[in-house]
Amino acid sequence: MSKVVVFTNLSLDGVMQAPARTEEDPRDGFLQGGWALPYAAMQAPEARESLGETGALLLGRRTYEAMYDFWPKQTNNPITHTLNTMPKYIASTTLSEPLAWSNSTLLSGDASEALARLKQELDKDLMVMGSGELIQSLMRRNLVDKYVLLIHALILGSGRRLFTQGSPFATLRLLAASTTEKGVVVATYEPMESKTA
Repeated sequence: MSKVVVFTNLSLDGVMQAPARTEEDPRDGFLQGGWALPYAAMQAPEARESLGETGALLLGRRTYEAMYDFWPKQTNNPITHTLNTMPKYIASTTLSEPLAWSNSTLLSGDASEALARLKQELDKDLMVMGSGELIQSLMRRNLVDKYVLLIHALILGSGRRLFTQGSPFATLRLLAASTTEKGVVVATYEPMESKTA
């Protein structure tokens, strides 16, 4: 049985929006796109280790389209081959198959129900990258098994956050923590028993 692992960049104030490119996600007038690039946290050994344990990606539509627009073109990046060949499961009500990126499958029906079935079928972990709305949906259904948070020493002051107002109550247990050369804290948590606040 696989686990669902949320893997995301965060600012100190919890913002996850558009870490990789200026034009990645300008919703709500967000002007700080690309804020994580100077820190190169995705290239750090601490982050690549988590990616190496992953059997498949689980993505929302917006993240899928942004990643497909970027990663297949990065021919000199060691992560490109991994992402291109890895199975990718996409939660979307607007996309239709066939999907353009190799090894991509559209989840049919309710994403949470499809994910519960996938967890039973797969041996290796499913990693969720970006996909804030999808993560919120998974948290409400207690389907997240682990969080790998790349926490940057930035306060952005605005932007879409991982843990939004109204997120379900959760207590997390710290499993591991390390710091990259550029000061990004890679913190791995697992949810403890959930309850209603």
